[in-house]
Amino acid sequence: MKFIHTSDWHIGRQLHNQSLIDDQRHILVQILALAEEHEVDAVIIAGDIYDRSIPPANAVALLDDVVNSLVNVMKLPVIMIAGNHDGHERLGFASRQMSDSGLHIIGPLHKELSPITLKGKSGSAVFYGLPYADPATVRQVFDCEAGSHEQAMGVLLEQVHEHDSQGLPKVVIGHCFLDGGSESESERPLSIGGADKISPTLFTPFNYTALGHLHGPQYKGEEQVRYSGSILKYSFSEQHQKKSVTLVDFDSQGKAQIELLPLTAKRDVRIVEGELSALLEAGKTDPNCDDYLMVRLLDKHAILDAMGKLRSVYPNVLHLERTGLMTDNGQLEIRRDHIKKGELDMFTEFFSQVSGDPMNEAQQQAMVQAIDELHKGEQVS
Repeated sequence: MKFIHTSDWHIGRQLHNQSLIDDQRHILVQILALAEEHEVDAVIIAGDIYDRSIPPANAVALLDDVVNSLVNVMKLPVIMIAGNHDGHERLGFASRQMSDSGLHIIGPLHKELSPITLKGKSGSAVFYGLPYADPATVRQVFDCEAGSHEQAMGVLLEQVHEHDSQGLPKVVIGHCFLDGGSESESERPLSIGGADKISPTLFTPFNYTALGHLHGPQYKGEEQVRYSGSILKYSFSEQHQKKSVTLVDFDSQGKAQIELLPLTAKRDVRIVEGELSALLEAGKTDPNCDDYLMVRLLDKHAILDAMGKLRSVYPNVLHLERTGLMTDNGQLEIRRDHIKKGELDMFTEFFSQVSGDPMNEAQQQAMVQAIDELHKGEQVS
């Protein structure tokens, strides 16, 4: 059994108000080509198919084209689960009817697990799709006590442990945040205060765990507990990441042989730094001048229409920082660190500055609940 593990397509996403739909189409065509070249038996998409719960029409059309190519043209089964960005009910519409054609969509969480057995050219495997579900959802569906994301995932995995796969390899598909994972700025927090972190050891008993949520390709604990990473760089913090999909091939003993298949973006995402005159000169001969750029200008004097001048050679400058005008570079770093902080940390600092006293435990708990409710509102809006 050989399959491609991918995740975090985020179809419909924008980068600093720049639509990425053409860039996503360019990458998804590569994934189709890789599936054909490596003669895989299936394609797995581990959540965050779309970037919003109500995706734009062009995002839906692009997914429809890709799925049609995989399922109807290439005759490959596809399994996709809902991530925290997806609208679970919308994504899962008509999933029971489409499963007969080879498209398996796991949208809303259900109490009964539905294992999917796929037969490959050299063997078979059983796949268990677990859509993203916060502890409150797991408590409601399973009528259980689950106070953290780790406890909630433990409840979901109980049925996987109990299911008899008839000796076939077990593949878990999930969307979560493993403790120790490397984050990027483009990932939406699953919870506040570290309660979203899950121990990688929960997944070590299985032959392979195909995860989504973290945008950098990586594994935690055991090599077979793995994030494929996003298909594109969705923030400038990802500029050094090498994007790929993961090719998984089970040997006769059910051990996963893993290979990363690189993806080449239509335009790279990178940060350039220097004085305006040097950047303008370099841009005249830069073969990658169409890349999406963040520019940090080191000039210490005022410049009229710096963005316009830069875009004359770099048309896709998306963000400009006047680093040279900051006399105290240490203060600049403090500002950047402040931006990276979570809502709870920022409000805690604000509260202390205004009141003169630190927040007590009850106040912190009230703020955590308020922020959680705001995030849930974003996911359904």
